[in-house]
Amino acid sequence: MRVVLADDSVLLREGVARLLEDAGFEVVGQADNAEQLLLKVRSYKPDVAIVDIRMPPTHTDEGLRAAREIRELHPGTGVVVLSQYVEPEYALDLLSDSAEGVGYLLKDRISDVGEFADAVRRVGEGGSALDPAVVAQLVGRRRKDDPLDTLTPREREVLGLMAEGRSNQAICASLFVTERAVEKHVTSIFGKLRLPADAADHRRVLAVLAYLQQ
Repeated sequence: MRVVLADDSVLLREGVARLLEDAGFEVVGQADNAEQLLLKVRSYKPDVAIVDIRMPPTHTDEGLRAAREIRELHPGTGVVVLSQYVEPEYALDLLSDSAEGVGYLLKDRISDVGEFADAVRRVGEGGSALDPAVVAQLVGRRRKDDPLDTLTPREREVLGLMAEGRSNQAICASLFVTERAVEKHVTSIFGKLRLPADAADHRRVLAVLAYLQQ
């Protein structure tokens, strides 16, 4: 799987490149600003672009805007956005059109090499990867007559993993339960939250996020 990296910190960029190469990825290009990133995506047509949200010149949302442009102009390239802080609105902005081939992770998540590599691979294969800290903030918001209150503790765990972009099989492995048990929980969650059931994972994530951002 071919990857392009963009971060203005050369130490972080080189560190991530080394981790990915050790995990079996091919890092075909690196950039320290959004303009270079877009040029390398056009040139190398990677499977995934990994982008820091805040890059030169203003260090605000250049990376986010570049990520949206990549999604629009290069739909075959998945995008993983890295952020120093939990910014749910940025995640929802990135996912507003489609959850296919999209990831939003905190930089702290890189230290868990296996989880990080799995997330990048999932995005490169057309799935999604939303940071658990962002999901926790969205799920944790309180509303009057909130249907989330009707979920059991186990269903809330399953919902969080669904919102991260995990498949039923991955949820089984994470919670040490059978796939049949997960299917029952998912069906119950959709029923309680009045969401349409759909077999496609990315549509399932969109349905969950549509509810969480209300």
